[in-house]
Amino acid sequence: MAEYIVQTNSGKVKGYERDGIVEYLGIPYAEAPVGALRFKRSLAKAPWEGVFDAKEYGSPAVQFDEGKPRGSEDCLFVNVQRPLEGEKLPVFVWIHGGGYNTGAASDGIYNGKAFARDGLVFVSFQYRMNVLGFYDFTTFPGCENFDSNCGLSDQILALKWIHENIEFFGGDPNRVTIAGESAGGASVVNMLAVPSVKGYFQQAIAQSALPNCVTTHQVARANIALFLEGMGWTEAEMAEKLLTGDPYSFLKGNNYVALHHQYRNPGMFLPSPVQDDLLPVRPIDAIRGGSAEGVKLIIGTNMHEGTMFVHPENTGFPNSWTMIAEMLEKNKHADAIPDVVGFYHPSARDSFVMFQHQNDQDGGKFGGSGDHRQIGGDPFIRFATDYAFEMPAIKVAMGQKKYTDDVWMYRYELVTASGVATGWKASHAFELPAVFENKDFHFSHFVFDGEPEEVFDKIAAEMHGDWVRFTKTGEPNPDWARFEGANSPVRIFNRDTRTEQLDRRHLMQIWGDMRFYEV
Repeated sequence: MAEYIVQTNSGKVKGYERDGIVEYLGIPYAEAPVGALRFKRSLAKAPWEGVFDAKEYGSPAVQFDEGKPRGSEDCLFVNVQRPLEGEKLPVFVWIHGGGYNTGAASDGIYNGKAFARDGLVFVSFQYRMNVLGFYDFTTFPGCENFDSNCGLSDQILALKWIHENIEFFGGDPNRVTIAGESAGGASVVNMLAVPSVKGYFQQAIAQSALPNCVTTHQVARANIALFLEGMGWTEAEMAEKLLTGDPYSFLKGNNYVALHHQYRNPGMFLPSPVQDDLLPVRPIDAIRGGSAEGVKLIIGTNMHEGTMFVHPENTGFPNSWTMIAEMLEKNKHADAIPDVVGFYHPSARDSFVMFQHQNDQDGGKFGGSGDHRQIGGDPFIRFATDYAFEMPAIKVAMGQKKYTDDVWMYRYELVTASGVATGWKASHAFELPAVFENKDFHFSHFVFDGEPEEVFDKIAAEMHGDWVRFTKTGEPNPDWARFEGANSPVRIFNRDTRTEQLDRRHLMQIWGDMRFYEV
């Protein structure tokens, strides 16, 4: 039996053959961020002696999973899946999503075996999230020695580790595509703006990214104030409790932020990366300035992103005209209220008739039980879809287009029988089973149950196939024309996948260059 042992810069790593590919799982790329390293940026893993047994995934980051805590502070691991043979293979790096709050590279939906089967070296990694990774405490008394952007530093270090070590696993460090969805897609956009990762990848795929999900030190204080309220702490005692407390206990305050932030500051994102020395310029502005010059980009959204986030209670984005008006007024855009209302108002279904959301506020993104049906709220769902996803994605594509012709946009519009029955339509994350060609995961069943098997097979062949082709050749599909602007060819993934001219000039005119929660 072959011994799959490779020598990396960190030490020897032993992999295992499974289902016709070789897997190296749970390789530490950083020192465990525990003890004195809590709330510190990640440090490269010191080389080890002997052989590291990369047999299984490492622990996820600390988080709630369907209301129960899981994970560990010791969570900084990278995973590699590769074909049995081949050298200098193209590399596909996946950054998992979950709102910078939940998820893990080990979640079954993200298994990269289809990519490895198709001749790529597939890499995924984990990073700190929520309170330990993306809360910015640095402006509060006693927290002067805390670092900002701990989770972002993990992502940067992981990409550095991949760049320096992927050749040992048969990958080509000069043919790297980074990709991700949701917060993972936002992370991809962030990496287009982060100076220190320049040269670590040549191509990028941003799925359902939230490009404006970046804040300032000052704005971050609004969410920290909610966190303190949820924990029942004072500012004076916060630093000591954060440094010595049980990290699972912090999830109480994190959940409180998720439940209340829209009602205090409508339209504000949950805690996320901040502008600092790692990310000195907001991503869209950095990209407009050429920060990712020459990087080939695919970016796109799903048709009904907002259905996962807009709820009649405990909403993740504004769910009423009152909240939308407050959001615009707070950000000095009161004069835009008539145009915004006029653009989104034409639907008669302005209010929610009935809604029962899955499990917790995350909408049970990766499965669960219960009634998922939603009726009404259409204008607010459209508003959230455009505000958080569609409009900023177009801005990213426009910015990158100035520095490379190789920009493509897509929109996932497939509404399955389940999407009709539940009201979720083509919601956030619903493209993931197709991208990973993974039909045997519970979330895949939720999306595709009730459909003939060939529906899944067709959409998976199209999306997964285009992602693989792009990673290998630098072009996704000869029938997919390049992005041209607000009136542009867009790849529509649906039952009849095609490239269609979409005119979104009115949408972009409505939003203009309005900015929210940036000061």
